[in-house]
Amino acid sequence: MSKSTVDEIRARFDADVERFSNLETGQSATVDAPYVLDLIAETAAAATPNACAVLDVGCGAGNYTLKLLERLPNLDCTLFDLSRPMLDRAVARIAPKTSGRLEAIQGDIREVDLGSERFDIILAAAVLHHLRSDEEWEAVFAKFHRALKPGGGLWVSDLVAHDVPAVGDAVWRRYGEHLAALRDEPYREEVFAYIEREDTPRSLPYQLGLMRRVGFDRVDVLHKRLCFAAFGGIRSGGG
Repeated sequence: MSKSTVDEIRARFDADVERFSNLETGQSATVDAPYVLDLIAETAAAATPNACAVLDVGCGAGNYTLKLLERLPNLDCTLFDLSRPMLDRAVARIAPKTSGRLEAIQGDIREVDLGSERFDIILAAAVLHHLRSDEEWEAVFAKFHRALKPGGGLWVSDLVAHDVPAVGDAVWRRYGEHLAALRDEPYREEVFAYIEREDTPRSLPYQLGLMRRVGFDRVDVLHKRLCFAAFGGIRSGGG
């Protein structure tokens, strides 16, 4: 089955702004979404308490930046997303919460130049699973590493695959049960269908190894449940 194009993914998110605009539920199909949202904000703030600038990649409606601003107020915020309606909603929600600079960029993270040593914190939630080849994965992680200031942190929350097929099968079955209980069986099939069309996740060990390979010298796992994980790392040089 051929995967969705960037334009097809953008169109789906353009039409799905409301689902991503609730701080209490987060993205409903994601297991432990509210817990992970708060955990990443707390961890990012604790790891980089003097942060001045955050980049939110795949920002959606801005939930992760909003949570971070509760702990680190008045950051300069750069919001990045494929979807213009998502960006517009994020800007409307975040602008009243910070006196710092606010920039919104529409585009594909594979194509944009993020520059060098610009950000103290990079957030990437439910976005990297759209990367395809190993080359794309490595290039994007390397780009994040370059864009961080020394001592800055990358914090990821995402769908993950599993390297052992039997483990993947068991986890996927349990995730299906979770979706059916959350709503119903048609909802489970709906979620499974768009994951099959759109997503090419990599395993948690793969991504942690990739972070080390591009230069993150300290990486850690914050949370994992079923096929979702939260993890991150610090760029060396910050003491």
